[in-house]
Amino acid sequence: MSDGAEDAYGRAGVSQSTADVAVARLVAALSRADLGRPSRQVDLKGHYAAVIALDGTTGIALSTDGVGTKLLVAEQMNRYDTVGIDCIAMNVNDIICVGAEPLAMLDYLAVETADPDQCEQIGVGLARGAELAGIEIPGGELAQIGDLVKGFDIAGACFGTVALDSVIDGSGVVPGDTIIGIPSSGIHSNGYTLARSALDGLSLDDDRLGRPLGEVLLEPTAIYVKAVLELIESPVAVHGLAHITSGGLDNLLRLKADVTYEIDDPLEPQPVFSLIAELGSVPEDEMYEVFNMGCGFCCVVPADDEEAALAVIEVHHPGSRRIGTVVDGPRAVRRTGA
Repeated sequence: MSDGAEDAYGRAGVSQSTADVAVARLVAALSRADLGRPSRQVDLKGHYAAVIALDGTTGIALSTDGVGTKLLVAEQMNRYDTVGIDCIAMNVNDIICVGAEPLAMLDYLAVETADPDQCEQIGVGLARGAELAGIEIPGGELAQIGDLVKGFDIAGACFGTVALDSVIDGSGVVPGDTIIGIPSSGIHSNGYTLARSALDGLSLDDDRLGRPLGEVLLEPTAIYVKAVLELIESPVAVHGLAHITSGGLDNLLRLKADVTYEIDDPLEPQPVFSLIAELGSVPEDEMYEVFNMGCGFCCVVPADDEEAALAVIEVHHPGSRRIGTVVDGPRAVRRTGA
């Protein structure tokens, strides 16, 4: 990450470098656990979801995530019927990156005190997200912890299944492959600390983007499950899958291959990103390091399969297209297009 990005995001209240160190130390502590038996984990270090071998043929894919400070916008708007979609999206979009089919998610809702109307609205969003992802929500937890939480927080833990010989980890990515970008629906659920800081002087009723800013900021995260599962089940050879979240297109580096991802024709960012950059004086490079910038998911396929892959994906996500190519080079993402 550039020094400018570190400074700006830090001023907004988030130090990514400190977070990286914290996660590394947490993972190191976890690795010292002595189970008294061999680990069942599939080697997917740094990937989007963990996979545990259930037996010799089937793996259980696991992911957990929340919605982040987008919840503060929901509180300001007193509208809670979309954040459940975000919670599901952030989990299932990670699960599919290993080639797994998401099956179910448990939600964890922490509140100061239980508000029946708020909980009902959150449930409406969770139900809609479950429909879009094709998963069940068989249970969850509502915790009233006013001594710890001011407002509310929601997170989920999702699981799915995948054949162990069909796990997609990106090791099959080779130079010459095509990178397909699938449009985001907006900011999704990452970078809201910086977004809120940049837009702090605007009313949530501001309509310069064609509708109230609050509605733009609450636009739910896109769910890519159906398109990606159909792609995996098609004759297309899927070499890599990447959920574009915090870190932007650099999330492609979670894939195992030691290659360069050259982005020469990126998707067009939604107008809200230009507004954040303008009002927050955020440089373009930093915008691409923090936000999805219009691209919520990437599929890496052989160049010969590009047309067939797009035929599957565009049914669900119009505007999807080739955004770049895999080339020989160091493990990096290189953005050469405007």
